[in-house]
Amino acid sequence: MQRPEAWPRPHPGEGAAAAPAVGPAGLRLQEPSLYTVKAVFILDNDGHRLLAKYYDDTFPSMKEQMAFEKNVFSKTSQTDSEIAFLGGMTVVYKSSIDLFLYVVGSSHENELMLMSVLTCLFASLNHVLRKNVEKRWLLENMDGAFLVLDEIVDGGVILESDPEQVIQKVNFRADDSSLTEQSVAQVLQSAKEQIKWSLLK
Repeated sequence: MQRPEAWPRPHPGEGAAAAPAVGPAGLRLQEPSLYTVKAVFILDNDGHRLLAKYYDDTFPSMKEQMAFEKNVFSKTSQTDSEIAFLGGMTVVYKSSIDLFLYVVGSSHENELMLMSVLTCLFASLNHVLRKNVEKRWLLENMDGAFLVLDEIVDGGVILESDPEQVIQKVNFRADDSSLTEQSVAQVLQSAKEQIKWSLLK
């Protein structure tokens, strides 16, 4: 049986000779993995995608992703629960005004881990969008929303689940980029002035 790429590589001294972990009933246990999150997406209250990131090739094409999102939305938009199991996936979700936020993991994933990602995403967006977690504000601050998501999950690995840490890092990156934009503007301005003076000579 081939190892999925998401599983960690064996430590030195392990490898092919190492026996797979076997549970008390003789069932093969799932090896632990850092790759916890398969996808994160935000839909509006009509089920249309506003923001989405997929971290593996479970849904390789845009068409398959959209079909999955439509299926998830139809199963979850009318319920009050926060978790759903469909298509071999564990989906945790939360709604806010006219938005639905989803975090997707595999069927054997720890729901509490996925929920911690969802909670962190919501709290961080709540700060970035100034307590207006709704479609209009999200669309106006999409770059901030992507920064938030990138600080929480990278390539399917959960990096951070503390909203305060995420906000601090996002603010630092935003300050850093505004400094970069400012220095670019200064370089352009000085270049214009040099050209102007060279033409006047």
